[in-house]
Amino acid sequence: MNEIRPVPPGIDPSVPSVARMYDYYLGGKDNYASDREAAAKVIEVSVASGSDIRVAVQQNRAFLGRTVRALAEAGVRQFVDIGAGLPTQENVHQVALRTAPDSRVVYVDNDPIVLAHARALLADNPRTRVVEGDLRDPLAILDSPEVTRHIDFEQPVAVVFCAILQFIPDDAEIASILATVRGRLVPGSHLVISHPFPGEQPDEAFDTVSDVYTRTRSGSFTIRSSKAITGFFAGTELLEPGIVPVQSWRHGDGEPDFTVPSYLGGVGRLP
Repeated sequence: MNEIRPVPPGIDPSVPSVARMYDYYLGGKDNYASDREAAAKVIEVSVASGSDIRVAVQQNRAFLGRTVRALAEAGVRQFVDIGAGLPTQENVHQVALRTAPDSRVVYVDNDPIVLAHARALLADNPRTRVVEGDLRDPLAILDSPEVTRHIDFEQPVAVVFCAILQFIPDDAEIASILATVRGRLVPGSHLVISHPFPGEQPDEAFDTVSDVYTRTRSGSFTIRSSKAITGFFAGTELLEPGIVPVQSWRHGDGEPDFTVPSYLGGVGRLP
């Protein structure tokens, strides 16, 4: 059985969680029956559309690792991962600290299970912090004493938004969130973003996926075009190779193929 026992306070195991569904896609065990049932429907739709969400999220995790490693190699020593999800292999702190042992990492999430697991895992790691926060209130995250004691915003910071912005349906709200974050970062900071992309499939092909996610704690799921995703990098200079399917970002697998559903990802540097 995969059940998490005991159920933490404030958790309704009958309501799917996007973090626990993502854990299931990755082959993890920190999920409930409701998560597995919802995830199975998304897997079915993704396979029918010519891709497999389980492969896509693995590619997205690999993209996260490559971007963090590239930034650490370039001299970035501070990372804030917003919407971090359940701990798995090759987390931000593992990649960053392996590359640059003086790195500092903050994980931010609003899921009680994510917070409990991450805090237990990282309790003895002085280079990391786990902070409760909501993506929709970026100032509360950036001004949190837990964050500001660990992150010096007078120095470059990489802020990570991997596979999280799709849970906000309003493009204008996302633009406001990202503008707020950019406004607190100094030149030489970076935004790391990945987001689901439909390829050449019509948006209607993902109606079932959206319907599944409306029943989760997050309450929504939005597929966006490459043009819309590109807009998230406003105010930054894109690192090579630009915004591409995550599996093709720097030393990934093969030439970029924009025809199939995938995650698009990129890294933008604040000039």
